[in-house]
Order: sequence, then C-alpha cells, then structure tokens
Amino acid sequence: MHDRKAITGFPLVVEPLLSTMSKEGKNTRRMPAPFEEYPLDDIKKDMINNDLPLIPDVSEVETVRHFTRLSRLNYGIDDGIYPLGSCTMKYNPKICEEIASRVKDIHPADKKAMVDILRILIDLSKNFEEICGMDASTLWGAAGAHGELTGMLIIKKALETKGEVRSKVLIPDTAHGTNPASCAIAGFNTVQIPSGKNGYLKASTLKDYIDHDVAALMITNPNTLGIFEQEIACIAELIHNNGSYLYMDGANLNAILGTSRPGDMGVDCLHLNLHKTFASPHGGGGPGSGPVLVKRQLSPYLPLPWITPDKKGLYKLKWDSPTSIGRIHSGMGNLAVLLKAFAYILSLGPDGLKEVSRVATLNANYLKARLSKSFDLPYNTPTLHEFVLTDKYQKAHGVTTMDMAKALIEFGIHPPTVYFPLVVNGAIMIEPTETEPLAELKRFADVMETIAIMAKDSPHVFKNMPSTSPVCRLDEVWAARHLILTWNMIESNKKVVVSK
Repeated sequence: MHDRKAITGFPLVVEPLLSTMSKEGKNTRRMPAPFEEYPLDDIKKDMINNDLPLIPDVSEVETVRHFTRLSRLNYGIDDGIYPLGSCTMKYNPKICEEIASRVKDIHPADKKAMVDILRILIDLSKNFEEICGMDASTLWGAAGAHGELTGMLIIKKALETKGEVRSKVLIPDTAHGTNPASCAIAGFNTVQIPSGKNGYLKASTLKDYIDHDVAALMITNPNTLGIFEQEIACIAELIHNNGSYLYMDGANLNAILGTSRPGDMGVDCLHLNLHKTFASPHGGGGPGSGPVLVKRQLSPYLPLPWITPDKKGLYKLKWDSPTSIGRIHSGMGNLAVLLKAFAYILSLGPDGLKEVSRVATLNANYLKARLSKSFDLPYNTPTLHEFVLTDKYQKAHGVTTMDMAKALIEFGIHPPTVYFPLVVNGAIMIEPTETEPLAELKRFADVMETIAIMAKDSPHVFKNMPSTSPVCRLDEVWAARHLILTWNMIESNKKVVVSK
C-alpha cells in the first residue's frame, strides 16, 4: 500500500491489486486440509491442468482484508443520498427484501406452490392495473427497456392484425433515453418532436408531425425535466383520431402515484420500472422487472404465457394463443423482484402510495428552491419529482458540470445525473426521491452551494478533484482511446493517466 495526501490533509490508503501483493511463499496452504493426506501424484493425471492460470500468491488474511476493503469503497443507497435524476435510486425497505427472500424455500416449486405463486402474481397484476387505470397486463418484462420493447411489439402486432403497416413512432425530445432504441428494435423509425420553451409537448406542435404512417406517440410523463405533460388529454385525442396508439413510458410514475392514472389520460399502453416506483432494488446486475399494462383492445396481443384460471378456479399458465406476440422472457427468474414490489404496495396501501408521490415532489421542490439561487434553472415551469439545473453560471468561471460532479465525490456524495436530458446544455438532473430525510437533503444542498461558491472563488481546484477516491481525475479522452478492459502483468498496462 501507499499513501496519498488528500486535500483534507489526511493520508489516503489506496488499495493495491492482489497481483502487486503477491510474493512466492506467502500462501503456504496449497490444498484444503481434508485432502492433504492424498499426494498430488495420486490424483489421476487427466484431472490435472498443466496450464493453470497465474494466481496471486497471497495469504488468506490478506485476501479477506483486500476484498473487505474493496467492499467499503462501494457507494450505495444504504450509505447516503443518491440523487440520480431519471434513474430513481431510492431506499428499498428491508422488510420487502425479507419477504421476497422466502421464495427460495419453495424451489423447486411443486404444483401447489406454483398455483400459489400464480395467484399472488394475478393479485399483483390487478394492483398495477388499478393503480394505473389499465385493463390488462403482463409481468414478464425483464426490465424497463425490455418493457418498452414489449409494448412496441404489442402495438405493431395490433396494427398488423388490422391490416395496417405503419413505420413511424413519434418521440418528444424530453422522453426517456432508451425509447428510440426500443422502437428501432421493434422495427419502427423514430421521429423526434421538440418540446418547446415550456418543457412539455404542445398539441399544436404534435399536429405538424401526425400522418397515416404514425403508429404511436411514445411519451414520458412526467418527462425527464420533471414536468407533467399538461396537454396529455388533447394529445391522446389527436393520436387516437389518427388511428395511432399512445404509449407512455411509466419510468416516472413515482411522481403521480396515487394521484393520477395513465389510463385516465388516454394512454393505451405503458410499462413500469419496479425499481423506480415500487422499491425493488436498482442495479447490481441482478434481475429487474418491467411489467407492461394495456387497455382492453390491446390485451389479445400480450406475451405468453398468460395466467388463467382453470375450472376449479386454480391458476395455471396458458402457453398458446394465435394473437399473442409470443414469449419475451425465458421464465420467472425475476420472481423475487415482483414479490418485493407487491410487499411494498400492500405495506403502504392507497394512502401510503399517494404519500410517496407527494413527498417525492416536496423533496425535489425543496432542493430546487434552494439550488436555483446558485445554479441556472433553464425552465420555470413547475416540476414534480425531479428537476434540471445547468452549469451556465459556473461555466463563466471555467467550471463545468463534470467538474462539479467530480467535486461531489470529494465531499462523499454520489453525483446526480449529468448531461441528460440532451435538450439542456450542461444538464445537472437531480432527483432526491421520497425516502430522503430533511437532514440529508440539507446536507446535499449545503454541499452544492459550497461547490457553487468554490467555482466562483477558486475554480482552479476543480481540476484536481476528486483527490480522495482510489482513482483520481483521469484523462477521459485518453482512456476512451486506449481501452484496457482486463488486467495483465505487462508493465505498460499499469499506466494511470492523470489530467495535467
């Protein structure tokens, strides 16, 4: 190990790689004790791989301490505020985790267990449908973007069934970032529509883009600026009069949960992000979930299998339908994610769900009111659960959004979303969620205000931030051009390039 002085004056311990700690003879125990009495010579030669990988020679205690120290470098929602706008990183109740973890006790699921699971899933579907004002749903979407793709395939199949071939999907410039790709994979061409100076789509603007080749409008509501689409009812009427469908990206449903319903706005199809609204954990590479909800006219096209009751009223999986788009997911590997969401809904109830959206909006507007005094606020339109600032004031002193994001790491806070949505130059997208207490909101606001002052008085210090993290300020252009994705012992690949 070696120390590096942080700007606080305290030394920073930088965790080395195991390969640099390795020294021949450190690991004296080559084989687990129960097998020591059997010499290697007695093991069949065909079981020995003479081309073994180079494994670091370190002791057990060094190995354990190494990975424990690495684990402490992780930053997660259990450590502090995680203000990622659009991604909605909120605290996940541990009781929901505990309840969902019990699913492991029923695997492999026998027939009775599967019947009980399907009954629970039907109940969950009915809850989603009631919350969103929709008529039918599928739980098989594996994540938010997968739900988008599923919804667009449903719309495509519905049009084909009517003998219509439409190739375009309209998407406002304030929509969620994955929308264009989902449409493209489903076989559609996308057309971007400007949202205008108020940050929401105007029906008068939409009229200029509507023709008989439009399959759907894919809108995020509230949009990525945190602004509610105020003309959604007029927009739905225009779309439906054209024989097109209104798809809503439900990623920001947590802003209107229990207060308004997409189905009542004229939405024909939408997906949900369970990690964003219903507190199933986000990230980590594990299974996700993106249920898709539709109005009755689209229900015949939902993916298989369908959960249906038999003559005894017991639920089973139906695997065939001539109208369905077919299977979109291999199985129920994300069952625990669905159970977490169900536990969350049942624990809160209708009043609790409404409280979620109202506190999320209150928290965001508290931060917006404070930070708009120190940062540029590009839209004056009222916002809900999230809002967007810019680096306009700080850029006058040579400090950018990226510089300030790096500075937040210095203060022990995860940065918000940066440079998105693309409609805002130098965007700083902030979403505190409803789970942050007032003290944490104040701490975050205090730090942001301090950074704004530093940008004006000492802009030069930002170029060396963060200095307290294991990897300090990198030359990102160099890193992008010289990708090193694996570790090897060649000395030249140990190079870490720092900005000058």
